[in-house]
Amino acid sequence: MEYFLTWGYLGLFCGAFLAATILPLSSEILVTAMLIAGASPSYVLITATMGNWLGSLSTYGIGWLGKWEWIEKFFKISREKIEKQQAKITKYGSLLAFLVWLPVIGDVFALALGFYKVNFTKCCAFMLVGKFLRFLVYIILFTYVESFIVQ
Repeated sequence: MEYFLTWGYLGLFCGAFLAATILPLSSEILVTAMLIAGASPSYVLITATMGNWLGSLSTYGIGWLGKWEWIEKFFKISREKIEKQQAKITKYGSLLAFLVWLPVIGDVFALALGFYKVNFTKCCAFMLVGKFLRFLVYIILFTYVESFIVQ
């Protein structure tokens, strides 16, 4: 994680991107570290959102390609797990893209949305809004808590 932080906003972008794909990284740790280091909350919000969003879109894209070898090798998600999501995908469609920020299940949703070829434009928009709101709430909470700790 320290490696990403030495790169500043670019490191945050890359770390947030990778956290939304195949690596077990925490973008919250990177966001926290950047804020503690005095980075602009607005820039952190935009950078983390864009990196994490594009990472989820790449996961969606791998699902769209439908290559089980890649899905099982890189994401460690079985065919059965994706197929179990079909009922949710059929019921909720692109609205599930709001939830791709959730730990563990969010990657499955992103893969399944791509695999079942749910409307790309709607998924992009809902993923972006979901990721943005996630980081916005996190940064607001961090700022609120920090104000009590610093005093």
